[in-house]
Amino acid sequence: RVAPGDAQSAFARAAAEDGIVLGSERFDWLGEQGHVGLERVAKARRDPALVGPVTAAVAQLGAIYARLEGDISVLHASRESLRLPVDLVHAPTGTLIEIDESCHFTSFRLAALELYPADVNVGFDIDEHKELCRAWCSTTDGLERGLASKGFGFGGVQRERAYQDALRDLATPAMGRPPLVRIAAVDGDGVSAYRRHRASLLALGAS
Repeated sequence: RVAPGDAQSAFARAAAEDGIVLGSERFDWLGEQGHVGLERVAKARRDPALVGPVTAAVAQLGAIYARLEGDISVLHASRESLRLPVDLVHAPTGTLIEIDESCHFTSFRLAALELYPADVNVGFDIDEHKELCRAWCSTTDGLERGLASKGFGFGGVQRERAYQDALRDLATPAMGRPPLVRIAAVDGDGVSAYRRHRASLLALGAS
C-alpha cells in the first residue's frame, strides 16, 4: 500500500527531472471554513473583479455542501486561520495541481461533480473523473467510516473529502488563478501519472 503523499512526492520528483519545479503553498481563501471562509476573504480583498466569480462559487459550493449533508453551522464555527493543503503548486503560473489517488473517487465526489455548472473552469476532464467515481465507489465509499469528520459527523470523512475537493476546484478560478489541474493516480503511482500528463505539464512549464 502506498503511503499518503507518496504519489505527490514521486510526481514532483519526476517533474523536477524535466525542469518543472512544483512546490507547496497554502492560501487564506482555502481553509477549514470552506465557502464561508472563501466569501469572507474575498470580501476583505475589496476587489470588484472577484465579486461575480466568488458569489457564483459560493452558491455552487453551498449547494454541494447541502447535497453532501454537511452542517453549515460547523463551517461558521471553524477556525479562520486553519488552511487546507494543496498537493502541488507551479509558482510561475500560479497553477494548483492535485494528484488524486483512489480514495478521491467516491459516490460523494460524483454527487459533487454532478452539481458543477456546464461552463465550470477546471483543468481536468470531468467526465473522466465521474467514470472513475462510478468504477471505484463500491470500494472507496466506506473508507475511514470509523472516523468522525468535521461538518459531516461520524463516518463522514469521504463526504468531507468530496466537499474539500470541490472547494479547491471552484474557489481557485474564482480567486483569479488558473484552473486547478487534477491528475488521477488511482494506483498511487505518481511517476506514471506524471508520464501520462508530461506533455501538458511541460507546456505549463514553458508558459
